[in-house]
Amino acid sequence: MWAHWQRVDRDGAWMRLGVLLMGLWLLVTLVLPLGTLLVKSFEDAQGAWVGLDNYARYFETPALTNSLWNSLWVSGLVALITLSLAYVYAYALTRSAMPGKTVFKALALIPILAPSLLPAISLIYLFGNQGLLNSWLMGGSIYGPLGIVISQVFYCFPHALMILVVALSMADARHYEAAKVLGASPIRSFFTVTLPGSKYGLISAGFVVFTLAITDFGIPKVIGGRFNVLATDIFKQVIGQQNFSMGAVVGFVLLLPAVLAFAADRWVQRRQVALLNGRSVPLVPVRHAPRDGALWLFCALVAGMLLVVLGMAIWASLVTRWPYNLSLTWANYQFEEFDSEGWKAYFNSLRLAAWTAVVGTLVVFTGAFLMEKTRGFVWVRNTTHLMAMLSMAVPGLVLGLSYIFFFNTPGHPLGFIYGTMAILVLNSVAHFYTVSHITATTALKQLDSEFESVTASLKVSVGRMFRRVTVPVCLPAVLDISIYLFVNAMTTVSAVIFLYGSDTKLAAVSIVHMDEAGFTAAAAAMAVVIVATSATVKLLHSLLTHQFRKSTQAWRVR
Repeated sequence: MWAHWQRVDRDGAWMRLGVLLMGLWLLVTLVLPLGTLLVKSFEDAQGAWVGLDNYARYFETPALTNSLWNSLWVSGLVALITLSLAYVYAYALTRSAMPGKTVFKALALIPILAPSLLPAISLIYLFGNQGLLNSWLMGGSIYGPLGIVISQVFYCFPHALMILVVALSMADARHYEAAKVLGASPIRSFFTVTLPGSKYGLISAGFVVFTLAITDFGIPKVIGGRFNVLATDIFKQVIGQQNFSMGAVVGFVLLLPAVLAFAADRWVQRRQVALLNGRSVPLVPVRHAPRDGALWLFCALVAGMLLVVLGMAIWASLVTRWPYNLSLTWANYQFEEFDSEGWKAYFNSLRLAAWTAVVGTLVVFTGAFLMEKTRGFVWVRNTTHLMAMLSMAVPGLVLGLSYIFFFNTPGHPLGFIYGTMAILVLNSVAHFYTVSHITATTALKQLDSEFESVTASLKVSVGRMFRRVTVPVCLPAVLDISIYLFVNAMTTVSAVIFLYGSDTKLAAVSIVHMDEAGFTAAAAAMAVVIVATSATVKLLHSLLTHQFRKSTQAWRVR
């Protein structure tokens, strides 16, 4: 018995050590770099302390403050349009009996597989100065806020849709029966039952879209023209003018609205109440031809526009010379003709995505397990959890810039990783940590504490339980985390634009450079290759998940 309690205490000590190591990981990869960036914003170019002088100069510069206003109103408009489209689309998927729901849902998620630069490039071919549909603008220009808004709606649509589908999937049929008995019309039922029941999901989706739009770099860089926003201002200050102090200031100005949106979203979610209870009756949509037909047409229109944007990028990547020679060719895929790194940039992205998926999944899931299953040590666990949630509010550009100041400091013990693939992997894991952490935590919360009790009574170590029980039971969530990290690392540009080295240039960065050099067709080709890669990996993930569900999740089927 004494040996048993010694082993239990030893397991507890190892788990507490693991929680400390997780806290240290997040401290080094997230908190300390941001702290270094904050300190840099109070220094001049020579490193001397100047207090708030940089911030005062920022707000005294009209061009810079105009960028702040531009970012705010454009992001707000993108959120409004995206929520309107995504809400109706989600309503059609969850509250109608229209045909083709599975196809429409799959088509709506296509933008997740593409880098944000793809819609901007497609819009240039559609509505640019030599665009296919340029006359539709009646003398207007796609370069500027119009192009940014349309591109970001494409980019943000699936993120809002996923949240709203979940929000609208939970409904109690008794509420609708009561409204019908009381004589409420379908429209009044919508505004008194449906909309209030999904308001928290709607608000949360709004904050997510606003944050994605205000922190995006690729779209305004490609199609923004002379319309400046905060994300492009950071790039201009750091890369164009080598003004790192002002870049740090702009970074924190960009961080503020993102953090406020994240905090408001957390506050809204805490106020959310349960919509279903043990006596609830699930709402099953009944067939209603006029409504289902109208919603089908709406979904077909939206999905069609998404396909047009993707299809335009594919076609543009195969055209010999737009718009003079529209014959098809593979020449635009010979990337070595347009970029010094050629196909090497693509294979670098594959390496980054693979390492991010492997390292990130291991760190995130193990860390979530330690934080969920460790007994006591409350303040350390809570602090670590808070740091894990912080990364969602940090824009990729801000995190990348903070890594420059933190890891490139003279004498830094980890300075040797600067400019290598290792720093790109660390940055990507830190940038996409929060969603992965929430996914892992949600899966682990489904495991009853009886598992630990039985493990202790059988004198089995925690490590063995983790390998033999926890991981197999949570395998679908583990695979979801890995594919999330892979696809995001493959498509991201903002988080890595400051960090790549001469041997680690990435495909998304190559798109930016080819577009700047005027090789737009080649840039479109690289974007299409990224989409094809992400789609292929996603398909393999679906097949693996299906196979593992049959072999390790049979207990779920009664």
